Amino acid sequence: MPAPTITAPDQNALARLGTAVRRRLAGMPGIYRVPDARIELYAIGGFLSEAECAKLCSMIDAVAKPSALHELDYASGFRTSFSSDLDPHDAFVASISARIDAVLGVPKSFGEPVQGQRYLPGQEFKPHNDWFYTSEGYWEQEQKRGGQRSWTTMAYLNPVEAGGATVFTLLGINIAPTPGVLLLWNNALPDGRPNEATLHAGAPVEAGSKYIITKWYRTRRWR
Repeated sequence: MPAPTITAPDQNALARLGTAVRRRLAGMPGIYRVPDARIELYAIGGFLSEAECAKLCSMIDAVAKPSALHELDYASGFRTSFSSDLDPHDAFVASISARIDAVLGVPKSFGEPVQGQRYLPGQEFKPHNDWFYTSEGYWEQEQKRGGQRSWTTMAYLNPVEAGGATVFTLLGINIAPTPGVLLLWNNALPDGRPNEATLHAGAPVEAGSKYIITKWYRTRRWR
């Protein structure tokens, strides 16, 4: 892909959000920062209970469909999971979403709806970034929908028999799925430029299944 470029307003907003969330997380009990200066990557254990995880897995199964990407279709094999757009008006989903908002302290309106993903044996998500390439055709639409993605949050919902790690491929960081754990990372550098070190993949599930939820945040109100 071409080298990323972003507009100055988004860069400034990304820098401001990065500073605000960084300060908030620094004083939060029970949060762990992965010790690598190249990325702001955090984890919270036990964020979701076993019962909450089980309920979310059932909700994902009920509405799962092949995962989509802007520039590639499912048949490309780049992202072979199934995704579920969970109902943001469901009281249970809304409560989980609000708890994630509270961790980051980012305005609720900046958050995209919670999305669920299910991976079965052999399914994966090849290395990718969550931020948008502003030179691509999809950027015009995404700019109107809330601008660049700032923070990513992802929670693991079930034990995976084998495989399914989250791999930050440029950093050599491999995170095995642990039910109830919430991961969160800043997609930008402190100055607001996209952080290429956030390139990550959902490694193929080798046995069993893997369920997660993901919530992304923008630089302004998501539409």
